[in-house]
Amino acid sequence: MAQMDDAVDVVVVGAGPAGIAAALTLARAGKEVVVLERGEFVGAKNVFGGAIYTQPTAELYPDFWETAPVERYNAEHRFCMMTPDSAVTMGYKSQQHMEAPHYNSFTVQRAKWDRWCAEQAEAAGAFIVTSTTVRDLLWDGTRIAGVKTEQEDFPAKVTIIGDGVNSLLTEKAGLRTRIPKPSEVALGVKEVIALDEQVINDRFNCENGSGVIYTMMGDVFDGLVAMGFIYTNKDSVVVGLGASLEDLQQRLVKPYDLLEIFKQHPVVRPLIAGGKMLEYSGHMIPEGGYHAMPQLFCDGAMVVGDAAMLVNNVHWEGTNLAMASGVFAAQTALQALENNDFSHFQLSLYEKLLKSSYVYQDLQTYRDILPTVEKYSNVFMGHYPNALNKLFDTFVSVDSVPKKEKMQAFVGDTLKARSPFHMALDALKVGLPIINS
Repeated sequence: MAQMDDAVDVVVVGAGPAGIAAALTLARAGKEVVVLERGEFVGAKNVFGGAIYTQPTAELYPDFWETAPVERYNAEHRFCMMTPDSAVTMGYKSQQHMEAPHYNSFTVQRAKWDRWCAEQAEAAGAFIVTSTTVRDLLWDGTRIAGVKTEQEDFPAKVTIIGDGVNSLLTEKAGLRTRIPKPSEVALGVKEVIALDEQVINDRFNCENGSGVIYTMMGDVFDGLVAMGFIYTNKDSVVVGLGASLEDLQQRLVKPYDLLEIFKQHPVVRPLIAGGKMLEYSGHMIPEGGYHAMPQLFCDGAMVVGDAAMLVNNVHWEGTNLAMASGVFAAQTALQALENNDFSHFQLSLYEKLLKSSYVYQDLQTYRDILPTVEKYSNVFMGHYPNALNKLFDTFVSVDSVPKKEKMQAFVGDTLKARSPFHMALDALKVGLPIINS
């Protein structure tokens, strides 16, 4: 049984964005907080595509872009609907996103970024312990009262669990009965490819430290539901993809083979030509979202970030959701410490804060989109990308065939492949989950 006399105010498991956000918020309020991280340094174990969003980040780290190790601000977002040998690309670029303080997002490298965030928490008074693996929970009756590491115990009045998508502590706490199913997890893989800064500027049409994000999907991933991405750093490019772990297992497809196919696509290949691979990494990503969230609190503990399955895969948002959850957990812990009440009733404030925010509401809104697309992947990943690319090919190609004749042939072929009735059903299958949310 843990002794309350020896307990710190809060122990945080995991120094990811959620854990550090919680620690920083608590330390700024003058509370005694300890963060336990299994990596050799903060950021050593963390992997993501490459962008943090400015507005939610600036709430924790005001004007962070002036001192933090950011790479580029993202002035443009390009969307590609692909076939194996072509792509239709649409982009959005904003002058406002090129000027402070209206930057929409920045690319970062997590090893550098997370270290910087941890330094802000330490400067505020948080104590961070690295190379430390948490093995179990401490209990005071039915209340969680801290954690056990390989070396020692860390009694705490409140425990914040942020140990990632395969959170064993969440299971030990009884907040979920099993680890996530393969259908509830995606595997993200990426390469960091070195390129000269000016080469990146020329190829991606960047200027004055700006960058570009690509989001890419369609019939190019060997029939799998997957999304590709490209991010520009100062002198490197991140190229990668995410695919359902269940699909990868069932199809016996190796993710790095998919990545090689993606890299050879005629849109992607010239963007990374001549580059040198600096890094290859893979990471499990929560994909179940709203439907896979565990219970978020119990007597003495709360769950944040990836451990709470807080990732919006429709919009590739995870880091900002994690930081918000860390702040809400910290605010709840502050109220619990003030009331000297660490019961599940008191900590239920965390769920109320989360549900009133965009984090929960966005997950709820898009809860059925990804399962619907995966269920009808042969349509959404095959028919429509192919039809869209065929339409543009029909429009731009000049081959001595009259345009009217070509367009009539295109319409006829498209309707043979999928009737207007079935296309209307497809629209309802995707549209209704949004309308009914």
